[in-house]
Amino acid sequence: MSDPAVLRRKPTQARARERVERILAAATEMIAETGSDAMRMTELAERAGVPIGSLYQYFPDKPAILRTLALAVMERVRQGLAASFKNVSDREDALARVDALLKGYYDLFLDEPVTRDIWSGTQSDKALQELDIEDSRENAKLFFDALKHLVAKRDHARLEAASFLLMQLSGAAVRLAIAVERKQGDRLITEYRAMMRRELESLLES
Repeated sequence: MSDPAVLRRKPTQARARERVERILAAATEMIAETGSDAMRMTELAERAGVPIGSLYQYFPDKPAILRTLALAVMERVRQGLAASFKNVSDREDALARVDALLKGYYDLFLDEPVTRDIWSGTQSDKALQELDIEDSRENAKLFFDALKHLVAKRDHARLEAASFLLMQLSGAAVRLAIAVERKQGDRLITEYRAMMRRELESLLES
């Protein structure tokens, strides 16, 4: 599958890379102010201080900008996951880290409305949905590799499946939680964390 966020033109020189960064920074500011639906390419070019033609040289349309921003969120989450699951020592350590990970993921979307809006704005993008699944697969591999030494070898296939489900379902759970009233959303995430803990407890006891 081709990367849906590939730029129409690759910025190879420092000046071009700086221009792309200005465009993405301006897009983030505009989304924070009025939401992604209200963002217009002409206004974005003006905010970024680039000619409209230069904007279209790099991004063919608004969805391409949202994809690029969403991919940056995915990469940020993956880096956090990798850092969070270094040198897991034992069962209780693993359970505590998973719970902290789920809470942190929810807090990310609560604390950063821009991130929430970017993600919501890409949910009808089929190409990005497919990339999201692949991202979950890569995150699941990191998770599996961090915990497999705590699980009997006979249950490694089950851990692999549970890891993939955890990564994909966590995104769905958080999107549901932020779509409803805050009190209900908090309850949903609390219950989801408890569900995931029970599943991992059964695996880590094997």
